[in-house]
Amino acid sequence: MASSANPISVLCIIGSCISLQLGSALAVKLFDDGGTWGTSAMRLLVAAVVLLAITRPRVHEWNRQQWAGVLGLGLSLGLMNGFFYAGIDLVPLGPAVTIEFLGPLLLAAFLSRSLRDGICVVLAMTGMALLGLDAFNGNPLNPLGVAFLLGAALFWAIYILANKNAGALVPGQGGLAVAFIVGGVAMLPMGAGGAWNLVTSIDTLWFAIGTGILGSLVPYSLELIALRGLAPNVFSILISLEPVFAAFFGWLLLAQNISTLKLVAIGVVIAASVVQTVGTGGSGADGAPRSKLKKLQDVGRKVVPRRRQ
Repeated sequence: MASSANPISVLCIIGSCISLQLGSALAVKLFDDGGTWGTSAMRLLVAAVVLLAITRPRVHEWNRQQWAGVLGLGLSLGLMNGFFYAGIDLVPLGPAVTIEFLGPLLLAAFLSRSLRDGICVVLAMTGMALLGLDAFNGNPLNPLGVAFLLGAALFWAIYILANKNAGALVPGQGGLAVAFIVGGVAMLPMGAGGAWNLVTSIDTLWFAIGTGILGSLVPYSLELIALRGLAPNVFSILISLEPVFAAFFGWLLLAQNISTLKLVAIGVVIAASVVQTVGTGGSGADGAPRSKLKKLQDVGRKVVPRRRQ
């Protein structure tokens, strides 16, 4: 990694975490009417409409490599959101977030090779485990829900790589706007009926618009900016702040008490993020082993778009 993390990139990640949790709070209110897949589709399509109006990407000028990068980003976005919403419909939120975080944390572990990177990964994984410990206690988890969340974890890791790749290939936010369309359309076979229910009611439509802006447009735009200044392994650790903000907004907006164990977990996660932000020298300018990073970025460029076909 670089000698220090880009402060603007770090602030973008913090802003992303805050916006995403506010959007998730709105999304919960839509599950009864739109279902999990319909809500996910609407969230991405609303964000697409807004961002397309702002950016007006010149897609006719894109080459095959740029289209492949954007398609890969869109598919990973859609599947990550769809599987996560389906998972939290069956599994309590605490363990659900913990399971999903296996994706970026294991990606960070794979990309890291310094002792400090390893310590950060261990700290972050310990924090995730502690944060979900209360919810795991005493109640078995729904196997189908766990399977959905493992799928979300996989596509979150792919999303990190695809976002880094698309950001390098397509300047500005135009690639993200098209990726939102790809992700939203990919969810429609499972969620078209629910999405229609959300569109045809003025009450749910406003919530859907708010969810799309706060839950997709703002956080993913900020993450795209952040990934241009951070290596994927650094991003994977810093994004561990997300459940910290989830716990905070749960206490602030949903009157969910924060136990001593959760406070300890939050402290551990913050420690991991701070240590990673300080940074150390690495094998390359971005701190990731060049051979591994190149291999994984090739996956984001080539393998993911093929899966769509």
